Amino acid sequence: FDLTRAPLVRSGLIRQPGGNDTWMLDIHHIVSDGTSQTILAEDFISLYNGESLESLRLHYKDFSQWQIRMSVSGAIRSQEDYWVGLLSGEIPRLNLPVDYPRPGTFSFAGARYNFELDHEEAVKFRRLAAGNGGTLYMNFLAVLDILLYKYTGQGDILIGSGIAGRPHADLQHIIGMFVNMVVMRNYPAGEKRYEPFLREVIDNCALAFENQDVQFEELVEKLKPE
Repeated sequence: FDLTRAPLVRSGLIRQPGGNDTWMLDIHHIVSDGTSQTILAEDFISLYNGESLESLRLHYKDFSQWQIRMSVSGAIRSQEDYWVGLLSGEIPRLNLPVDYPRPGTFSFAGARYNFELDHEEAVKFRRLAAGNGGTLYMNFLAVLDILLYKYTGQGDILIGSGIAGRPHADLQHIIGMFVNMVVMRNYPAGEKRYEPFLREVIDNCALAFENQDVQFEELVEKLKPE
């Protein structure tokens, strides 16, 4: 793709013998997020079944203009102040114990480890979160904070977390790149009991979500961390 020229979406139909045609779709990530893929697939299925789509009240350009207005008017400043206050000063580096020396040049080479909770455990996790006013995500985040604390002994843990960036109902069915990154900073410590710490994490998550309109790239540019 050439990002200076439209379109940033390409599609084509591969016709195959027997009528099992394949529709190919190529979309640059700058104009589409994971939620958009679901919306597009559902819309396509609806049209394929002869159904009509509901009209959208807003479009992505409206969201983009709203973001620009927030920046120009200064309405975004209170959110910026929150993040500057949270992330000012030295940002601790997570010193995970490793079985080989850290390379001199940083790379994104890595791997994934996938696991599943069984149904009973998942229900307990969800129930514990809800009982403290939080969500399953917040409960997992608290567990991850504690895991990293146990590995490192560090009581100041920062975790980057993708956020859907669709806080308003009118944005739920729009195709576009809404995803943002927020920083979850929590302070696990050995003397803390789990549920009080979980409530700390829930409160910090709520603050991060309330201030999610600040774009992560702009925040990095503003703070210029090492």
